[in-house]
Amino acid sequence: MEGKMKAVVKHEREKGARLQTVDIPQINDNEVLIQVKATSICGTDVHIYTWDEWSQSRVNPPYVFGHEFAGVVVEKGKNVTNLEIGDHVSAETHIVCNQCPQCLTGKFHICENTKIIGVDTDGCFAEYVALPSQNIWKNPESLSFDVASVQEPMGNAVHTVLAGDVAGKTVAIIGCGPIGIMAVGVAKAAGASQVIALDLNDYRLDLAKEMGATTVVNSRNENPLDVVRELTNGHGVDVVCEMSGHPIAMNQGFKMVTNGGRVSILSLPVRPVEIDVTNDIVFKGITVQGITGRKMFETWRQVSGLLQSGQVDVEPMITHHFPLEDFEKGFELMIEGKCGKVVLHP
Repeated sequence: MEGKMKAVVKHEREKGARLQTVDIPQINDNEVLIQVKATSICGTDVHIYTWDEWSQSRVNPPYVFGHEFAGVVVEKGKNVTNLEIGDHVSAETHIVCNQCPQCLTGKFHICENTKIIGVDTDGCFAEYVALPSQNIWKNPESLSFDVASVQEPMGNAVHTVLAGDVAGKTVAIIGCGPIGIMAVGVAKAAGASQVIALDLNDYRLDLAKEMGATTVVNSRNENPLDVVRELTNGHGVDVVCEMSGHPIAMNQGFKMVTNGGRVSILSLPVRPVEIDVTNDIVFKGITVQGITGRKMFETWRQVSGLLQSGQVDVEPMITHHFPLEDFEKGFELMIEGKCGKVVLHP
């Protein structure tokens, strides 16, 4: 397809972004062109927008960013056999090499040569996006584009929570950004006996409560370790899902987990974090897991199943909608923490 499109471009190595007119991407024989119907703002996009230390070391402007979306296939390469024009789709955002030891043993989500859509390549804050067909996830047409656009971050929540058993266990979700809020719903659907949500933001704690948290803790007003100790009869929680990236909160997570428990870390601290390895990891005999992306495509099947069954309803945490032209309003809400998930419509 020839022509121009509007897109949000990370234009320079500084804070902010611009709405610009750019070329519609051209596809190769193994790619599809997708008309973007809904695209949601991720915490990673906020890192890039605010131009923090991580983004300064990782991304190379100018380019189109954004990586969470849903849309419709409008063109496909001659080698593409798994998709048809008109299919409703989303995408796994990790483009993998298929050749490294991890890929060759089925661990595609930790491919050592991963490129991330909207981070290392042009992304989906645009009217169209071109992607390899092997990265495309076909959606049922009954699934709204808004909900379909948040499957990728929901996959992060599912991967983090279900990295181990949670049925009948106490789970603490530290950090109630949109992924943390979805993790609350996933933990509840998976049978957790208690889901304790911790954050400093009352707006987002209210959303966590709506998603099924049994207890919400504003760590600015209460000592989270005291609250957890009381809720667990002094034993600590079985599972900690760390999604805040804040050094204090992360340390609290290691201190609140019970002996033999699990700490799964999805957050991306911008600086090294000091942890008491001796007392909070070794002597406790806990399992610590780093979580990146989603298992391809095991996690996507879990996400699709949870949504289609109605066991997890993400509608409450999709709080704002804007046309693509008003992207700055969405980013400011994300920065201020006065939203759940923000969806942009090209």
